Amino acid sequence: MPKADLYLMTGKKSGQLNLPKEIFGAPINKQLMAQAVRVYLSNQRKARAKTKTRGEVKGSRKKIWRQKGTGRARHGDKYAPIFVGGGRAHGPTGEENYKLKISKPMKKKALFSALTSKLKAKEIIAIKGLTKIEPKTKAMAEMMASLPLGKKKSLLVLPEILENVIRAGSNLTGIDLAQANQLNTYQVLNHYQLIFMEESIDKLKETFLGKKA
Repeated sequence: MPKADLYLMTGKKSGQLNLPKEIFGAPINKQLMAQAVRVYLSNQRKARAKTKTRGEVKGSRKKIWRQKGTGRARHGDKYAPIFVGGGRAHGPTGEENYKLKISKPMKKKALFSALTSKLKAKEIIAIKGLTKIEPKTKAMAEMMASLPLGKKKSLLVLPEILENVIRAGSNLTGIDLAQANQLNTYQVLNHYQLIFMEESIDKLKETFLGKKA
């Protein structure tokens, strides 16, 4: 069974924490992880290109010329796409430009693959008793300094919204916070070290495996 080193808030090692094999012992699929990251980043983009359609161009809607007798093709107003100053047909709308999709099973497998790769690289630890931390940045900074972390940024995974933990850690440089039920492949791979609160593992099992503690 996969295990992660478990630490107290003092930085003292307190044994190991058992991890679910389905999540932390999954096959590592680099191609699937790359696809999940690409989809996530693409969907975060805000498209700026936006053209007006025929219905959005402002001005008189008067018929440009009479229906018959002119020898020309019939038309409504002058804002048809074929006229200068008219709307643009099939132009970018600013909504669909960068939207990509990935199925839920593929997204889950990519996350499990990323977590497994992190565990094999010994970049996952667990922390015990963090729910009782004071809501002060100093308290969180002292605790993080006592843990065997590198200088690269780390991700602290919470089981749920814990106001005291969020207040203590949200202003720390190099530490990001995330909820276990919202964890994604990009977050996992974009941080050097993952720190799971002991209670977060049960939340992972409940969210992604349907198993309650």
